[in-house]
Amino acid sequence: MDSPSLKVGAGIVIVKDGKTLLTKRRGSHAAGCWQCVGGHVEFGESPMETVKREAHEELGIEIGNLRLAACTNMIKYGKHYLDLTFAAEILVGEPRIIEPEKMEEIRWFPLDELPEPLFEPIRIALEARRTGEVYFEIKEINECVCP
Repeated sequence: MDSPSLKVGAGIVIVKDGKTLLTKRRGSHAAGCWQCVGGHVEFGESPMETVKREAHEELGIEIGNLRLAACTNMIKYGKHYLDLTFAAEILVGEPRIIEPEKMEEIRWFPLDELPEPLFEPIRIALEARRTGEVYFEIKEINECVCP
């Protein structure tokens, strides 16, 4: 059994015309939760490079105009992550599911009508957008999973 370790994740939140782009997770921790696009920062890669790669791999889009939206030290879902979420804009392409093993659905949601359950990093990023706060601490030692 592997010993617990800190991982670094990076994601994006895309808001356009009062709606945010979300995908429904499949096949990983927190399956069934609605999330933003993102993934693990690979060795030698910057978090901004990570989100650009993930947007292309998962949705077939190119993103730009990245700005840090939130930084979270999160212990949840039985994992410990340092999560960096960026606000981004779609520069090229129309979002579509490229990796169906990782997501089952993609939709734009009005900011005042978000689906449940939300994956914690997207909830935090949208809270950061609303409040201007950037750093968050989430510690829920008991594993929480989405239904």
